[in-house]
Amino acid sequence: MRRTRWTKPAALAMGLALVAGACGEADETATDTTDGSTDATTDDTDDTAQTEGGEGAVDYKACEVTDTGGIDDWSFNQTAFEGLVAAGEELGTDYSDNVLESTSEADFTPNIDAHIENNCDMVVTVGFLLGDATAEAAEANPDTDFAIVDFAYDETIPNVRGLVFATEEAAFLAGYVAAAVSESGTVGMYGGQELPSVTAFMDGFEQGVEQYNTDTGEAVEAVGRNLFTGDFENQTNGRTTTEQLLDQGADVIMPVAGPVGLGSIEAIDAAGGADVATLIWVDSDGFESTDAGELMLTSVQKNMDVAVQEAVLAGADGTFEGGVSRGTLENGGVDIAPFHDFEDAVPEEVTTRLEELREEIIDGTITIELTG
Repeated sequence: MRRTRWTKPAALAMGLALVAGACGEADETATDTTDGSTDATTDDTDDTAQTEGGEGAVDYKACEVTDTGGIDDWSFNQTAFEGLVAAGEELGTDYSDNVLESTSEADFTPNIDAHIENNCDMVVTVGFLLGDATAEAAEANPDTDFAIVDFAYDETIPNVRGLVFATEEAAFLAGYVAAAVSESGTVGMYGGQELPSVTAFMDGFEQGVEQYNTDTGEAVEAVGRNLFTGDFENQTNGRTTTEQLLDQGADVIMPVAGPVGLGSIEAIDAAGGADVATLIWVDSDGFESTDAGELMLTSVQKNMDVAVQEAVLAGADGTFEGGVSRGTLENGGVDIAPFHDFEDAVPEEVTTRLEELREEIIDGTITIELTG
């Protein structure tokens, strides 16, 4: 296992609040579509990395275990880590040393155990794949709070809050705008590992394209729904997969693969840049979080930073409860990012329709079918 210090935490958007849903049993296991609440605890990774706070700092230690992408993935793990750091800043302490990065699934349990041994009050685990390791640790350590991103349990574990997100809702909007601006009539997508938290993006994107075709009578094709690289680390896989989509004529591509998506940037740059294709990033606003803003049509944002921050603050003030917290379009837990450099490329009638679709998703007029 690897211990890393993050030195440049990005600014956290503080205006969002997730709806804390039922703290009893969740409706589904390991999905992005259940409701509940969160909790957090802080811990340093070794005796030399003690949480330091000034006068008035809260005596609460929150720590984090990442998935295999690492906290510099410009996406999933990084966004969650920013929430941990922001919570520490609000509490008057520094949590930036309290993270263990997993290089493989074999690291999950040892990393969690290391935080518990170092007296973390809360352990935040990041990713669907940590579900089993988190449950085992939580049941063995009932006095420690846990929050897990992208996982909800069938039966509530009293000291675990699942942080899940209806990413399919925002991805539906992204698919609609992708279809609207495509000049080739083909848009693409691919995933890392085939997990429910990945396929939800792809389901929403594909159905957004279908909605555009229904509205306009066009026949934009969405390709890549069953295309997966099998990992979240290998950028070469992202590049070759993107090249496949470009060869099929896709001129807007959404990688749902964490750092693997950086390979998509390489592929599009090599093919001619934004004149050939644009990207829809996921988890964070890729215009802000990557060095390829000129390629970013928009992003499907999953505001994990806010969810993690709220969980940690609940733990610190003693209001933490197990259950599930679900981020949606309605409560601001998910959304699409601004169009930034492509604002003029999106027709006004499309932006108007996007707002109508947003309301139809929120009020239930539109339902998005999940296959994962």
